Amino acid sequence: MEYNLADLFESVVDVVPGREALVYIDHPGTGVERRLTYAQLDAAANRIAHHLIDSGIRPGEHLGLHLYNGIEYLQTVLACLKARIVPVNVNYRYVEEELVYLYRDADLVALVFEAEFTDRVAAALPRVDGIRHLMRVGAVASGAADARGAADAPVVPAVAFADAEAAGSPERGFPARSGDDQFIIYTGGTTGMPKGVMWRQEDLFFSGLGGGAPTGEPVKKPQELAERVAAGGDGITFFPTAPLMHGTSTLTAFIGFNFGQRIVIHRKFVPEEVLRTIEKEKVTSMSLVGDAMLRPLVDALSGPMKGTDCSSMFSVSSSGAIMSDTVRRQFQALVPNVLLLNNFGSSESGFNGTATEDSGPERGFRIRVNSRTQVVDPATHEPVAAGEVGRVAQCGHVPLGYYNDPGKTAETFFEKDGERWVLLGDMATVDEEGVVTVLGRGSQCINTGGEKVYPEEVEQALKSHPDVYDVLVAGVPDPKWGHHVAAVVQLRAGAVQPSLADIQTHCRSHLAGYKIPRQLVIADSIRRSPSGKADYRWARETAVAAVSAADG
Repeated sequence: MEYNLADLFESVVDVVPGREALVYIDHPGTGVERRLTYAQLDAAANRIAHHLIDSGIRPGEHLGLHLYNGIEYLQTVLACLKARIVPVNVNYRYVEEELVYLYRDADLVALVFEAEFTDRVAAALPRVDGIRHLMRVGAVASGAADARGAADAPVVPAVAFADAEAAGSPERGFPARSGDDQFIIYTGGTTGMPKGVMWRQEDLFFSGLGGGAPTGEPVKKPQELAERVAAGGDGITFFPTAPLMHGTSTLTAFIGFNFGQRIVIHRKFVPEEVLRTIEKEKVTSMSLVGDAMLRPLVDALSGPMKGTDCSSMFSVSSSGAIMSDTVRRQFQALVPNVLLLNNFGSSESGFNGTATEDSGPERGFRIRVNSRTQVVDPATHEPVAAGEVGRVAQCGHVPLGYYNDPGKTAETFFEKDGERWVLLGDMATVDEEGVVTVLGRGSQCINTGGEKVYPEEVEQALKSHPDVYDVLVAGVPDPKWGHHVAAVVQLRAGAVQPSLADIQTHCRSHLAGYKIPRQLVIADSIRRSPSGKADYRWARETAVAAVSAADG
């Protein structure tokens, strides 16, 4: 047995086969629920794995998951791991051009897709070589059209997922697997084209899944994982609320599996339904992505869902976006006993650390990092002195690189003293005690009059304004300053629109003068990925368009 995710999962199944593993709740109001024990989920994954093997998909080949959250998502990921096929996440918001890019870039040979996405898949497939096996989850709506829009056009020729599952064997019987087997996580692509991060499963187990114990001592041998599960009890319920297509939620599910505990998933994020599920299923640990998910929960708990019993909750963690100090305080007032954790990590590094209690608009986003994380000079790769600006880097269990992108791999991954490192895009400083203050993505840094401004810092200050519901900050070309700071703001419902002067006055108590926004754009809503990650390209384009409209 090795540090292979399928091997580890099967070892847990063998010691707690009758324990509930996965609870799926469909659209609000449908009443559709599915519950699988560890033995049932294992058998379901075996069926799909055997179907894939029987369909000619070979070890090391890539399968895309173009799906909403559901049993089928995690079932297929497990099936791929069992059959040594590489799972690849596909953003379900992508349209034809984006899908063509990802299908090609990832060298997909198989695709499992939601019936709802049939038109988009049909439009992309004629421009992609290599995909030779298709599986469809759900029923196709009558009159489905192809890329030409013909109402009587044939639908994508795919095997129904239910038929594939029914035909496959529920037994294991797979060849030996390895810790070198790969797992690919495609980045969100909000700052550029998405890239496939290639992980060895052993490295992902230790960096992304905490070695079987994210808050304790990692296991020292693969067999120890099941031994710990057998010796422990149940009673923990993990609830990843973000889409599984983003790495954070899938990894959260596997953390739960490694503990032999229960995972709850919803098809989509609906705040009121999330709260009902917390109460009904006695959720203990929920993961989400920043204010885009936490703030709607605050609104629901303050309004229509007031009085919902959330007493089972022990922790709420965020990764991929910050829960701002203002929104954290609001949630804490409603659910006083919950622990709120701003975790720091990425598709390229897994988990790096957790924000300190004194993080906030005044002191910045301060992280107590693990022993494998440093702030280094991006040119020399040497650690920076206390107070100097560098980039966050991690050593040890890091990815192999970016799939199909040797140039970007060479820029991001390096070796030092015989150890492999990854250089992240986040700029940061470190203090004498080793606490890291993350300034923001270098690619989003705004140079205004020679001074550097990181959007996340300004966003934290703006979110403390009582009329601001959500905000993104971007740099806009400026003839005097090179670039100026622009704030694209979504107001709270019913709020009176503040003036730029109002916003500037509010920010002066939190920020140096050069960081204060010089432009205010009011938007109906802030564009983010389905998981809540910021779309800075959209924010920049929106602010630039507002300048052009004013000049025109």
